[in-house]
Amino acid sequence: MAVCNAPQLTAMCSTFNGLHTEKAASGCATNVQSSAFLGTRLAHMKQTSMLARANQAESGRFASYAPPRAQSVAAPAETKKSEASKKTSTQSTVIITGASSGLGLATAQALARTGEWHVIMACRDFLKAERAAKSAGMPKGSYTVMHLDLASLESVKQFVDNFRRSGRPLDVLVCNAAVYFPTEKQPRFSAEGIELSVATNHLGHFYLARLLLEDLQHKKTDTNRRLIIVGSITGNTNTLAGNIPPKANLGDLRGLAGGLNGVQSSAMIDGGEFDGAKAYKDSKVCNMLTMQEFHRRYHKQTGITFASLYPGCIATTGLFREHIPLFRTLFPPFQKYITKGYVSEEESGKRLAQVVSDPKMTKSGVYWSWNNDSNSFENQLSEEASDADKALKLWEISEKLLELD
Repeated sequence: MAVCNAPQLTAMCSTFNGLHTEKAASGCATNVQSSAFLGTRLAHMKQTSMLARANQAESGRFASYAPPRAQSVAAPAETKKSEASKKTSTQSTVIITGASSGLGLATAQALARTGEWHVIMACRDFLKAERAAKSAGMPKGSYTVMHLDLASLESVKQFVDNFRRSGRPLDVLVCNAAVYFPTEKQPRFSAEGIELSVATNHLGHFYLARLLLEDLQHKKTDTNRRLIIVGSITGNTNTLAGNIPPKANLGDLRGLAGGLNGVQSSAMIDGGEFDGAKAYKDSKVCNMLTMQEFHRRYHKQTGITFASLYPGCIATTGLFREHIPLFRTLFPPFQKYITKGYVSEEESGKRLAQVVSDPKMTKSGVYWSWNNDSNSFENQLSEEASDADKALKLWEISEKLLELD
């Protein structure tokens, strides 16, 4: 059906009023002639004056009708706003740590483009994350950047407070961020004085997950709620990559129990001499043990899916930015053409996004991997990375360090 716009409507009303004016004038002339013929000119002139006023009033009613019709043209904008609000309210919310680059950014991009997810990009560098999202072509309104420094417990608490003030229900938490100092011979430390690799990769994520577990237990949406912690093949000694020295080994956790401060205790979890590459590998074992302990403690009572994964060797990731230049140059082609284990950031992002959203991947307590055809399967963890007793001990020591009840 055609709809008149405001100028068309005004023109129509003017034409209609003009017709009434002509009719009134015609009627007035006829009445004067009649009154002269009948000798009652004055009475009929009075009647004519009353008729003219009535016609003017009638014309005024038609002229005042234009504004409401003009207002009706704005209705579609309200409809669009309502539809946009409805779309936002039906989106699921995922928090991804370390989403400003590499695997985290690729995953955020893959989820945002579906239109079904709103991504909270939890990042240490706010401006870097904003630029990365725009450069990746993430649709406006599909993401929110929020500051999070996992190496600071105060920052973790502040992030949780800020997220809760947003009013969004949480559907999935992805613990992805990591730091890696493979060539370091002296440890770096967090704001709380804990060796930086373990403070960021393990303790920061453990604290974040513990605080947000309450938020994941909501039943405001039908989304299968999930907590995902990214693992690594380098922490699994049942693989070729996991057997390249230095190998991951948590020992009896004496260094962690001592606080990893490098003063009263070793900065290494097993209490040994510091090695940057081993510190990273040890932290990834902690990630995989933590996921399993979460599963044992909370899956049955909450229905939350707890999972870990290794998305493949992302040889070009920024995680290797602290490595020597020769390694950064040779490692990508080595993985592409020799081992055939190379996976692009885009492909790895799709894989992690699959663990976030695929209804076929709701099994809890699983460590996911993919074959060369990009088909997912449940992989086996190493003996240490699947040690239930060690997972329990790790959980208890971590709670004590973070002063959690």
